[in-house]
Amino acid sequence: MIWGCDPSQPVHQNRTGAVVDGWAVDSSELLNPYGLDESEYIVFENKVKRNEHLSDILLRHNVDYASIHELVKGSSDVFDVKDLQYGKPYKVYCKKDSSKSFRCFIYEKNPIEYVVFDFADSANVYAGKKEVRIEVDSIGGVITSSLYETLQDMDVKPYLAILLSEVFAWQIDFFRIDKGDRFKVIYEQKFVEDEFVGFGNLLAASFTHRDNPFYAIRFTQDEDTDYFDEKGQSLRKAFLKAPLKYSRISSGYSRKRFHPILKRYRAHLGVDYAAPRGTPIYAVGDGKVTHATYSSGNGKYVKIKHNGTYTTGYLHLSKHAKGIKKGVKVKQGQVIGYVGSTGLATGPHLCFRFFRNGAQINPLTVELPPSEPVKREYMEEYMQKQDLMVKALDAIPLDDVNREIF
Repeated sequence: MIWGCDPSQPVHQNRTGAVVDGWAVDSSELLNPYGLDESEYIVFENKVKRNEHLSDILLRHNVDYASIHELVKGSSDVFDVKDLQYGKPYKVYCKKDSSKSFRCFIYEKNPIEYVVFDFADSANVYAGKKEVRIEVDSIGGVITSSLYETLQDMDVKPYLAILLSEVFAWQIDFFRIDKGDRFKVIYEQKFVEDEFVGFGNLLAASFTHRDNPFYAIRFTQDEDTDYFDEKGQSLRKAFLKAPLKYSRISSGYSRKRFHPILKRYRAHLGVDYAAPRGTPIYAVGDGKVTHATYSSGNGKYVKIKHNGTYTTGYLHLSKHAKGIKKGVKVKQGQVIGYVGSTGLATGPHLCFRFFRNGAQINPLTVELPPSEPVKREYMEEYMQKQDLMVKALDAIPLDDVNREIF
């Protein structure tokens, strides 16, 4: 049995009928993002409290244990109710008639995805997605300190910096970009009911680093999507430029460096990236793990053999990522461990080592082999798109935000 909902809970003010400002409205226009006509319901809105369970929420709305059990049982293939997260929003719908009986509970996993626990006739649990509107916008700017801070100063969501650093990961070391470097981006933004909910695809971008321009054009061939330069060469190389997304270089490659713990000069044949403890570390290329162990000097470390020529090492980890052990194959960009200070380390950082034919070389200066270009049969189509995108990028003035392109 379903009892009446508790009127003391926070109520969402909803529509009251199918006449708006004196005009008759099609009933479909009254449907909210979940497909419900809110004029028929009292809607209670709230957020999941710490250590709160689905039963706690529904019991407050006078839903009996038998009905809760039926809903939970019906959700097993759709959503594990133990995954309710603190702070996530939810809504409870109750009928507007005298019974005030419970109709459904809607949990929002994120701004787009949701799960409905429905009791219209019998228990029914299903997942859904809100309608997403895509807008194409652009931005152009000049680096003042870092890309992240420059975007913040321009009131642009800094996550765009992550997208740019991923696209140009093989051409530009974003730990070493300079004041005065320039960027222009054409990108998608996602909206749900006029609310920004995230970025979509980065369609095209240019980044001028130390007066050297780099272009990135998104293009799909044979159902595979990648980024290419203005000549149709792939931006993706065999290795990422750096194994961390954002940090700073605290110590470079050197044949003679004073060791802060050993108190003597010795070679430092790697690059140290200072970063907070627990920062994810990524494999810079596909390969097989040859070492995932501990030594007194290296601390916890991982070593990956990428091919017959190249090997990389990742030292002083706080811990290895789940499943990372000797003999395991890893993919480029896969998390292999987390920043720590194990071994001979004064503070949390990653010491990154790069080997070519067994000899350690400077990761910051090594020339990396390119990936496959646009295929010959798609080149004409690509060049037409490339011409359109490069002209659009070149037309974006610097320090311009949200300029409509298409």
